[in-house]
Amino acid sequence: MILFLHGPDTYRSRQKLEEIIKRYKKIHKSGLNLRYLEGGKLIFQDFQEEFRTLSMFKEKKLLIIKNVFSNSHASLFKEKFLKRIEEFKNSNNVIVFYEEANVPKNDSLFKILNKQAKSQEFSFLKGEKLKSWARKEFANYGKKICPQALNQLVYYVGKDLWRFSNEIKKLVSYKLKCKDIEISSRDLDFLIRPNIETDIFKTIDAMALRNRKQALYFIHKHLEKGDYPLYLLTMINFQFRNLLLIKARHQYTNNTPMTRINDISKKLGMHPYVVRKTLGQAEKFSFIDLKKIYRKIFQADLDIKTGKIEPETALDLLIAEI
Repeated sequence: MILFLHGPDTYRSRQKLEEIIKRYKKIHKSGLNLRYLEGGKLIFQDFQEEFRTLSMFKEKKLLIIKNVFSNSHASLFKEKFLKRIEEFKNSNNVIVFYEEANVPKNDSLFKILNKQAKSQEFSFLKGEKLKSWARKEFANYGKKICPQALNQLVYYVGKDLWRFSNEIKKLVSYKLKCKDIEISSRDLDFLIRPNIETDIFKTIDAMALRNRKQALYFIHKHLEKGDYPLYLLTMINFQFRNLLLIKARHQYTNNTPMTRINDISKKLGMHPYVVRKTLGQAEKFSFIDLKKIYRKIFQADLDIKTGKIEPETALDLLIAEI
């Protein structure tokens, strides 16, 4: 038997792989015939020898081949594997191809595995599917999340289920101290911060230099990757909020640069690295400009949520007006 697990959502594909291993170990108690093979370095002869070696205790073998599509010997491995695929497919042993990277759909091995193996693709969850997954995760811990907070969490975290899972655990752990089982937006404001990516800092720099073309380029890069417009607006809002707070604190601090950074960090509860990086941006804006921009961001958010404007259009207009 051949199984093929692939796709960019490694959180769910890893869960599926662990489920297969757990089920195998439940039947084959010794676990001595479970093998992990690093696909990136695997030579076909080594794989074939492992496959054909008689198993101990007459147990079925489970061979897990990870990331074979990045193999430097890929063409030769594929050629020899495909010639014997019927032998592998009809065997009692189980071969699992586990691929973390995106695989070209025109790859010869991909085509055959996708057709002849038990194949499962793990694409990133979006929209209602992502929310449904999150609700089930909260339910597993005996908690609920209100719709508004769930929307906010999706905007903050995006499609990265590894981080999503960690943030859920953080919220659940915090709520264990409370009788209330439902997680609210207030809980998120207290515990969760948007994932400020490098491109957002670049976007803010471009906005500070009034380089609208470059700022729009960075924003549309995020949109092309599948990031939610409201999530991007939330990140911009978060960063400009930090700029305002740091700018205000900076005006009343006359210490040396390092002491100033440490003082602001302590007062605002921010990491010194974030303070240092944000201070550089804050110097490019006047305090009055920051307040005006922050009001524009608030208005854009309100217009989107009340249905007055499409999110992508609101982002474009926001940048054009700065």
